Amino acid sequence: MAVVEQEKIIFIVGNSRSGTTMMRRVLGNHPDVFMLEELHFFEQLWSTQDKQKVLTQDEAALLASKLVFIQRDGYLTAMQTDKYLAEAHSIVQAIQEPLFPHIVLKGFLFHESALHGKSIPCEKTPQDVFYIGEILELFPHARIINMVRDPRGVLLSQKRKWQRKKMGAGFMTKKEQRRLRINYHPITISKLWNSSIRAAAKFKEHPKVHNVIFEQLVNASEQEVRDLCAFLDISFHPDMLRIPQVGSSNEADKPDAFGIKTERAGNWEKGGLNAAEVWFCQRICGDNMRMYGYEIKKMPASPLLILAYYISFPFKLVLAVLFNLHRMKNIVEAIKRRLS
Repeated sequence: MAVVEQEKIIFIVGNSRSGTTMMRRVLGNHPDVFMLEELHFFEQLWSTQDKQKVLTQDEAALLASKLVFIQRDGYLTAMQTDKYLAEAHSIVQAIQEPLFPHIVLKGFLFHESALHGKSIPCEKTPQDVFYIGEILELFPHARIINMVRDPRGVLLSQKRKWQRKKMGAGFMTKKEQRRLRINYHPITISKLWNSSIRAAAKFKEHPKVHNVIFEQLVNASEQEVRDLCAFLDISFHPDMLRIPQVGSSNEADKPDAFGIKTERAGNWEKGGLNAAEVWFCQRICGDNMRMYGYEIKKMPASPLLILAYYISFPFKLVLAVLFNLHRMKNIVEAIKRRLS
């Protein structure tokens, strides 16, 4: 079955959850784009072993029911695979292609978009930056937006992320707060930033991949969004810039305030990171930072604090892997992609 232009899907990926979330809100204000929740299809519901696997009707319906549940009830909610099974069967029955897992995903994306009167589904999962090649192969008309942010800003965001519960994210469980605190270490986050940069660099000149620098987006919002719309072949709407000021790890939500805040760029310089954290980040990410024009700052750090981070790193890394095992379908593949 030939893929037609109407099957265009937008994927937002990148090394900054704050950046991808901002982009999600911008595109979510477009009249033709339906912005889905983070589905975590790649890595958690799919691995490369599934690329040529044709599912049975029941297997496809089970996968579709998981996608519907994540979309409607939330990624962090305990999965109930039978809650939307009847709707999932109807999604699968409407598919006129072999039931590969990615075809089931496509069927779900357009089903959910149509329910909301939209024609272009848009899905945002930052970690999919490690699956750009697969997305381009499996979805020939996909458009991929890769968000890049100063790694020091990413570091600060990740460090404070577990505190989001008291800033407006009341749905966050204590278990999730604990996982987020365990995940944070300046060496781990810096290495993951580097890995994501390398993963996306292979597709830097690809005509269906568009790189957006977070700091440029907040400082020149209208021009950046106009350029983005040209890439996506959709019309620009001024309302795309009227996004609610929520979701930041650095300040409380302001759902009644709208617009893209320029203060979000360079917020790490206002405090929150100690000198050793910045030292590690710049030492590990320096080459890639320079490539994207990020200035390296002189930041003398205490040798004892540097040593403490070195000593704690292997322990935090093991704990992070253990606390994230349930989020990976193929553990070896996921770790290789993230740390290659």
